[in-house]
Amino acid sequence: MNNRHLLLALALLAAFWFGWDHLRPNFSPSHTVQYQPDGAYRLGQYRITPLQPFQLQARVLGREIYRYDRGADVSPIDLALGWGPMADPQVLSRIDISQGNRWYRWRTAEFPISRRDIEVHSANMHMIPANAEVAAELARVKPGEQVALSGQLVRVDGDDGFQWISSLTRDDTGEGACELVWVEKLERMN
Repeated sequence: MNNRHLLLALALLAAFWFGWDHLRPNFSPSHTVQYQPDGAYRLGQYRITPLQPFQLQARVLGREIYRYDRGADVSPIDLALGWGPMADPQVLSRIDISQGNRWYRWRTAEFPISRRDIEVHSANMHMIPANAEVAAELARVKPGEQVALSGQLVRVDGDDGFQWISSLTRDDTGEGACELVWVEKLERMN
């Protein structure tokens, strides 16, 4: 190996070593949560407005970490969740699940349950940890686990005009159908 290759290898090793902290997911809220008199929360440059209470017991179908997209400041992880028939391992064994770019996707060669049952018993949910304890639990969640979570469906408004609004119904599909959840409590049940 010549000197140029050795220097390049050392530079890459140093970049990896010193940049490791940036590669690990950071689930802690980046700023202290400030509670507003009107019931909203302030998280750094974002105002988080509760829209309605939310709770769910579900199986984790998938999880995806986000660090660089626009929503990562408030929601560093998405969980694809299934409940009812979409929490049944026999049903899930016949459905392929994937996540990416804040979407949850599924496909099946043969429907083990109706298409509509899949749509209304599963969803991609953008998780906003309300505190460090919830952030730590979100960091440990794995696909296949059962979880119970509670909090609020919310609207997020950034100081720069950014807006992100939760769906408030389970009948919708496609763009805008995801829940944006301010997670106040998360229990891993396995």
